Amino acid sequence: MSKFSWRKVAAAALIVPALGLAACSSDGGRAPEAANDGATGAVVTTPKINVALITHAAPGDTFWDTVRKGAEEAAAKDNVDLQYLSDPDGGRQAQLIEQAVDQKVDGIAVTLAKPDALASALKKARDAGIPVVSLNAGEDRSKELGAFTHFGSNEKLAGEAVGEKLAADGFKHPVCVIQEQGHVGLENRCAGVKEKVPGSEILYVQGTDMTQVQSTVTAKLQASKDVDVVIGLGAPFTLTILKSVAGANSDAKVASFDLNPELAQQIVDGNVIFTVDQQPWLQGYGAVDALWQNTRGGFEIGGGQPVLTGPAIISKENAAAVLEFAEQGIR
Repeated sequence: MSKFSWRKVAAAALIVPALGLAACSSDGGRAPEAANDGATGAVVTTPKINVALITHAAPGDTFWDTVRKGAEEAAAKDNVDLQYLSDPDGGRQAQLIEQAVDQKVDGIAVTLAKPDALASALKKARDAGIPVVSLNAGEDRSKELGAFTHFGSNEKLAGEAVGEKLAADGFKHPVCVIQEQGHVGLENRCAGVKEKVPGSEILYVQGTDMTQVQSTVTAKLQASKDVDVVIGLGAPFTLTILKSVAGANSDAKVASFDLNPELAQQIVDGNVIFTVDQQPWLQGYGAVDALWQNTRGGFEIGGGQPVLTGPAIISKENAAAVLEFAEQGIR
């Protein structure tokens, strides 16, 4: 790949189609009259449909609260009865898809972190005539598995952008911390970093156990004094990595992917040098709204191509402005 501008990568976050005005809601599927809070006056009058949003979210990962909030806001506008289901295990996530098919839902939005595990279940959805949209992970397998579009960031491109920035800033020995081995999106992020900074290492941790995450990263920093930056692949993990850096008395800097209010504040305070935000609220909102659009008129947003929701770069220069939105749960 030819060298590309960091500014152009950030601008890719703007390539998102207008998905309709939204009315705020924390309860997807209410009747149109109840869903309209008067702020926008935009609530559909189409018949209620049932949509299942099925993710690979692990318990306690606040990233998914933002995805869900976007999905619920779209559901309120679109008169959608939204079921939110999740399981980090690929086999159990496939079972949730099959349950949704058996319930004859009108649409399925699904993350493809472990696409091979979901292939059979998604074939059942296609055979049943249920439209499928993917989001967040697995953009390179989305079309193959029957989704008519995908909402998310190109994770390999995002990783390359991070690697290019780190190289430009003089970093030579990053450690990229993967909290879920086999997750294609996380692996692609670190592969992208390593392509631009060959001295990068991958460190696997157990993301469901933050104590183990902290101790593993601390041990790595104590054993490898040449590590100059540690990259977390999710806000809760990056916040834990900050504790590891302090505990190891390391001079390593910390960078991140994804965002929550605490991480935004750490960027404002200068403790994290930047994060790459894939804008998960847009992923949840776009996926549900695209299924409604497909049901009401056969529309297929994206024209068969993924709809990019990132990467958007959050650094000290713009973190204060983003923090306000993060505190509202929409970044």
